[in-house]
Amino acid sequence: MRTKNNLILLFLFIGLMLKAVTGQAQETLPVNLETVLKLSGANNLTVKEYQLKYQLAIAEKAKAKEWWLPTVYAGATTHYLTGSAMNTDGHIFTDIKQTNVWAGLGINMEVDFGKGFYQVLAAKQKAQAVHYFSLAEKNKIILEAVSNYFDLQSSQLKYTFLQQMLVQSDTLTQQIKIQVDAGIRYQSEYLLSQSNYNHLKINSLQAKMDWQKKSALLSNLLNLDKNTRLINADTALVPLQFSAQQIDTAGFTIRAEYTGLKAELQSLQTSKKTVTQGLLLPKLRLGVDNGAFGGYTTQMNNTYQYHAALLWNLPFGRLVYKGDIKRYNAQIDLQHNAIEQFKNQYQAEIATANTGVELSGEQMEIAKQALQISTEAMSQSIERQKLQTAKPFEVFQAQQFLLQAQVDYLNTVSSYNKAQFELKVAKGELL
Repeated sequence: MRTKNNLILLFLFIGLMLKAVTGQAQETLPVNLETVLKLSGANNLTVKEYQLKYQLAIAEKAKAKEWWLPTVYAGATTHYLTGSAMNTDGHIFTDIKQTNVWAGLGINMEVDFGKGFYQVLAAKQKAQAVHYFSLAEKNKIILEAVSNYFDLQSSQLKYTFLQQMLVQSDTLTQQIKIQVDAGIRYQSEYLLSQSNYNHLKINSLQAKMDWQKKSALLSNLLNLDKNTRLINADTALVPLQFSAQQIDTAGFTIRAEYTGLKAELQSLQTSKKTVTQGLLLPKLRLGVDNGAFGGYTTQMNNTYQYHAALLWNLPFGRLVYKGDIKRYNAQIDLQHNAIEQFKNQYQAEIATANTGVELSGEQMEIAKQALQISTEAMSQSIERQKLQTAKPFEVFQAQQFLLQAQVDYLNTVSSYNKAQFELKVAKGELL
């Protein structure tokens, strides 16, 4: 009785586990190149991070514009004095107590012309730099997503090819089994065929696992649900042909990274003016208040005050040691160095991408010819097998050559398409 109850509990547990697993089943999402291009630019978290950084830069620019606006205050102040005090004509009064209180409204303003104008312009240039860097980062993310998409496409098609070969191998194995039973073939030939079938099955499972890994990587890059399984909607991997454009050695000027670096340089140069030309400009201080003024217990009367000042500051530390100027000069030199490094990076990226397009194009043509030859050889081997003029291992070998030719062609087309996109990005085109 106890054994029966345990079996019932076991079946219930298994049923609950199956329900939980099926409840979290993966959602299949067909994707193509156009879908990846759209989703990578819209959903990627790194792209969103740079968009938020740009919004922060815009907020800092708005904050910099507040430099000339006054501050309004309201409330009360008090003053208590005991001991001695001096009258305006110089007489000293002793043993006195004096109290007063003020309550009202006032406004203060301090305008630093030496910093205000330049800080607003520097903040604007900094925001422009962040904007261009966000465009460059978005381009890199999209390029990475495109590369992952072609990897997904290759792994999925490889799995499809292996499945087709499995069907062929299974058919061949069954034919040999019939021939062995009829005494036409040797038992060893059937065992060899079965071994080849198992080998293809293992390769098929490995290809499926690789496909699922590529799907997970691309899904993560597109910021999709973790249970989403991506399937390539394109049934064939074809080489992309973009319009050929002459490569300009000075084309780095249209790259978003270069424009961002230049905007950062301009921002530093503008900020430096706050400690050079800014010294020639004064500070303006204005203040107005109005309210009731009097003692704690005596009658209070209205009082109105106005004060103004226009001052030039001359910091000797800045004139003697020039620390601020040296700091800005060092930052500007570093920025010039970053720009020069980017120019070298541009030349390297252009050369690498251009070489990738040329060499992968040549490899693709060779792989295409090899695929045509291997396909024809496979077809002839199958026909000879039907006529019993070919040994089974010849067909197995033809399968292996065909599979390798298919994989080589997929890899070369994928590399060629990746290189095409890399060249577009290197030349400064936005994806």
